[in-house]
Amino acid sequence: MPDEADVAIATFEELMDLERDFEDVETEIIRQQVALSAPLYEKRAKLVPKIPNFWALVFEQAPPDLDQYIQPGDSAVLLSSLTDFSVSHFEIENGGKGDPRSVALKMEFSDNEWFENKVLEKKFWYRLSKDGEAGLVSEPVAIKWKSAEKDLTQGMLDLVIKVWEQDKKQANTDSTKIKKEKDYTPDEKALKEKIDATGLGGVSFFGLFGYRGLNVSAEENRLALEEEKKRAERAAGNAPDLNDEDDEDEDEEDVDEDPLALEIFPDGEEVALALTDDLWPNAIKYFSQAQEVDVSDMDFEDEDEDEEMGDDDQPATNGAQPPSKKRKA
Repeated sequence: MPDEADVAIATFEELMDLERDFEDVETEIIRQQVALSAPLYEKRAKLVPKIPNFWALVFEQAPPDLDQYIQPGDSAVLLSSLTDFSVSHFEIENGGKGDPRSVALKMEFSDNEWFENKVLEKKFWYRLSKDGEAGLVSEPVAIKWKSAEKDLTQGMLDLVIKVWEQDKKQANTDSTKIKKEKDYTPDEKALKEKIDATGLGGVSFFGLFGYRGLNVSAEENRLALEEEKKRAERAAGNAPDLNDEDDEDEDEEDVDEDPLALEIFPDGEEVALALTDDLWPNAIKYFSQAQEVDVSDMDFEDEDEDEEMGDDDQPATNGAQPPSKKRKA
């Protein structure tokens, strides 16, 4: 009679296999949805340039899970100079067979007083690590601020770029090893100090361009996906059930360091998903909200003006007032 513990372990493994099957289906749904909606986004892209401030007003009406990351200084930039915004699933464009969960965010700007960039584009690769952790991986994108005073990230993005360049030069990078604070380079120490001084909720939205996420290379992702495939085949009985010796060699060293200690925008993945799954597909809805008029307030204002003006008085403007935008609370 099989041991209850063995049965429980086997059942758990079956559940995990089933969960991966659900994820595969969800990924395929995303792939199909991207293909089906592409013509609609192309049509919208042709209409939007004919509407002044379309994307600026969309960002102004951003949902709470995104709006909380947009500081007053960020709003000033977005409202005055954002001219276009787009999301692309770049790994499956032109018939590509990559992961549809990989996305690129592209923002275009007119001349402004903050930075020189006309286009800011950031790619997020969906990758799987060898220990089974999955998520978005990105590279920091530099912003050419016109002066230190105009740098909305207070120098943090520039430091992220420096640290990233230093990491790239290291010959051996182990994604499972988290550097301890005592081993930080001078730039890493300076970055950590700025992060600690800024605190939670004080980082500019443009700090998103410094997000790095999981330290998972394309090669590690490829090997991890191959191992996932082998496990699926073993579960289906199509491959021998071999003991995975690599699992026994895992580093069992306790890690007390925070893997996000040097992230200036720790919630980068959540914000990227909010932009991709909410703001981008629902842009027309948010733009419509920005055009709504609080009729009751306008009526009260008109009545008050009528009571104060005599028969010979004339209002300051003739004709209907332009609709006021719906403001965020």
